[in-house]
Amino acid sequence: MAAKNSRNPTTAERVDRLRALCLALPEVSERLSHGEPTWFIRGKKTFVTLADHHHDDRFGFWCAAEPGAQEALVASDPSRYFRPPYVGHRGWLGVYLDVPVDWDEIAELVTDAYRAVAPKKLSALLDGSTLGP
Repeated sequence: MAAKNSRNPTTAERVDRLRALCLALPEVSERLSHGEPTWFIRGKKTFVTLADHHHDDRFGFWCAAEPGAQEALVASDPSRYFRPPYVGHRGWLGVYLDVPVDWDEIAELVTDAYRAVAPKKLSALLDGSTLGP
């Protein structure tokens, strides 16, 4: 029998959790882009964008990824990962949020997306180190 608190989170709760992960990173802001919540570094560089049934009937997000990450993750679990339209050819990763989600893994993917796009000085803040001027 399932525990009382084992309900599936709502779409809004999942968006709020993704939002919190993104906004916890240095110099990140949120605004709508193409009708979806999108997170930017220093207001310019996109690193995560929500994909709420925009191009299909699935709910998820698209994020920047290091070279080879998209191919490896999509091949390992296509029920969780996909090649998103428009930015997939640049190596971006699609992540479904309408399946059971490991939020520690999502946090890693969001942090990796940030590192893929952020200037080195900002990325170094995640390590607790700073780079010279």
